[in-house]
Amino acid sequence: MAGGIPLSTSRRKLLAGESGWKGLVRNRRIFAIAIFASLGGLLYGYNQGVFSGVLGMNNFDTRMASVVNDPTKKGWFVSILELGAWFGVLITGYWADKLSRKYTIELAVVVFCIGVIVQTAAKGPQSIYGGRFITGMGVGSLSMAVPLYNAELAPPEVRGSLVALQQLAITFGIMISFWIDYGTNFIGGSGSTQSEAAWRIPLALQLVPALILGAGILFMPFSPRWLINQGRDDEALAVLSKARGLTSDDELVQIEFLEIKAQFLFEKEISTVKFPDYQDGSFGSNVKLSFYSYLSLLTNPTLFRRILVGTLTMFFQQWTGVNAILYYAPSIFANLGLAGGNTTDLLATGVVGIAMFLATIPAVIYVDQVGRKPVLVSGAFLMGACHLIVAVLTGLYHDSWSRYSHPAGWAASALVWVFAMAFGYSWGPCAWVIVAEIFPLSVRGKGLSIAASSNWMNNFIVGQVTPDMITHLGFGTFVFFGVFSLMGGFFIMFFVPETKGVTLEEMEEVFGVTGQNLAVEDAQRLDAIHRRIGLVTDEAPLEVKGKFDD
Repeated sequence: MAGGIPLSTSRRKLLAGESGWKGLVRNRRIFAIAIFASLGGLLYGYNQGVFSGVLGMNNFDTRMASVVNDPTKKGWFVSILELGAWFGVLITGYWADKLSRKYTIELAVVVFCIGVIVQTAAKGPQSIYGGRFITGMGVGSLSMAVPLYNAELAPPEVRGSLVALQQLAITFGIMISFWIDYGTNFIGGSGSTQSEAAWRIPLALQLVPALILGAGILFMPFSPRWLINQGRDDEALAVLSKARGLTSDDELVQIEFLEIKAQFLFEKEISTVKFPDYQDGSFGSNVKLSFYSYLSLLTNPTLFRRILVGTLTMFFQQWTGVNAILYYAPSIFANLGLAGGNTTDLLATGVVGIAMFLATIPAVIYVDQVGRKPVLVSGAFLMGACHLIVAVLTGLYHDSWSRYSHPAGWAASALVWVFAMAFGYSWGPCAWVIVAEIFPLSVRGKGLSIAASSNWMNNFIVGQVTPDMITHLGFGTFVFFGVFSLMGGFFIMFFVPETKGVTLEEMEEVFGVTGQNLAVEDAQRLDAIHRRIGLVTDEAPLEVKGKFDD
């Protein structure tokens, strides 16, 4: 009770005020956290885009000729970063729980900076290989730890806007990396006289947002969720109070604190019920607990279906060919016959970044109104059409447009820009929305980690095989990605349910109940915990038979 008024979830919604962008502007501290969070997305996006321009620079190609001129080695040159990121994602969950979200971000920044320094100072291919793998570990860790940290720190009414800002920051990072590559390409001239600074500077510039993030996180609070998990309730309450700009005994702060506390107790009880033999806190028990928790995602049929939806959604996101475009755009535009050499290719690549960034803006605003499936299906079919038309144009005119700037080459280039816009409004943001909302509370973190690892592993494979595909398949590369884009659209159309406006309890019905209704059972248990700690869930209650009550 607070002033005689029950502490309740619906009252928290009433007290919280406006949501979305207006809520961020109104709450200065939370808005500052959102801007800070965007540095992680900016770093992620910049790292994705910067190497494509570097690969096309004359001085870099001369120094790294033994790799750049071999399609297979060139593929490893690019994709080894994704392999490092995949590994980084897998180990981040453990360190985020062990060290805290805050110090995990700090550790990831240190790892990232080491990799960037190794790349920037590289004298040969070996340093690029090693540096990109280390950088990838940092990028992968940051791509999971930064959103986790901010989602746990921010109040519920602005978390959606934080996701939107994160996605915008990623596409903004991609865009500025392309244009920085374009600008530094002129240092010393774009031909044989080009300076080493042309490619070392854009690589080194990654350190700027990384160092700001690394320095800034030291002044940020710990995640209140992590503090509660460590039994540091008083500190967690103080963090919530400061973030809200309210006193610790304020009604809104008390409600949010109890909601976090209830979630912690919920997960603890779920673990105790499912795995009673592994609760002694020993290292061996913790390893077994983690293993069997993941195994449960495969043994429960309805959860396994969700794992398939999450991993295959990430699979088709990568096999639309988006990262083939991002990583090898200058080479692709060169093959499309644009006159002007590498400078024109980099300019055309810069337009890709602008197109994708601008297309993301309406997506993050309207996805909750339009729905997930229409956005994903339309995006997949539009991307597939772009790929297939580019394949036809390339097959018909590639012999002639290599000698001069053929109109068909510019048409094909324009279709690549349309493809970037199609990805920006659809599979870029919405694929992550899907995988974030299909899992019940008790397994959401683990389900997301598997989906994220699928994203990075497929990202790695795409980066590795694309140079060989361009060399040996030619326009068949566009046919390949076009077919997979269409397959992704049909997959969403026939196998993925619409999740717009679907509550967690209703999600079980959407995916089909197999055996026990895990989502409803989770909700019953959480409702019992709410009542036990004094947090009233004053909405229409589920039928609770008392099995979780004291």
